[in-house]
Amino acid sequence: MRRIVQRLAAYIHSDDPVAAASNLIAVVVAINQPFFPLSIHWLVGNDHGASYVTFFSTPFFLAVPAITRLSSLAGRAMLPLVGIVNTLASAQALGAASGVELFLCPCAMIAGMSLRQSERFVMLGIVGLALAGFVLLHDKAVAASTLFSPAEYANFVSLSVWSVAALIAFAALRYSSALAQSAPPPKP
Repeated sequence: MRRIVQRLAAYIHSDDPVAAASNLIAVVVAINQPFFPLSIHWLVGNDHGASYVTFFSTPFFLAVPAITRLSSLAGRAMLPLVGIVNTLASAQALGAASGVELFLCPCAMIAGMSLRQSERFVMLGIVGLALAGFVLLHDKAVAASTLFSPAEYANFVSLSVWSVAALIAFAALRYSSALAQSAPPPKP
């Protein structure tokens, strides 16, 4: 187990603390993806496999650290972009009533925190994409509203809210720590 943790730490590592934070967030999201369908099944009800659409993004989340080694900007931009695509696909599969579109919020936040001032146009493009996805998708996701009962959808929204809150808190803590490491020391 220790060897696995060491290899994972080496894979996530970057000399750029902000890129390392993005790498860690990407891998944590990928590791948690198998638990999403299980959580839905346990806390909401049987979705008849609709939530398995989230697995298509797993290799892309896992690739973020590899892409970061090639280009820090590309890796840091890839994380929120994969999150946006995953969220849009999940909302289409599960319906707007599931609340999964709320995951666009941490995607926008991650773009804002992981991209530097000199990369502002990239950051604004990604944040704009998250906002456009929300506006275009809200109440228009085409999943059959018969996947769950209204009470089950209420449970689903609760699951989505808690999951989004946890992701935002985790990302905020990681980026806060990374930004403190990369900031120049205060002048005496």
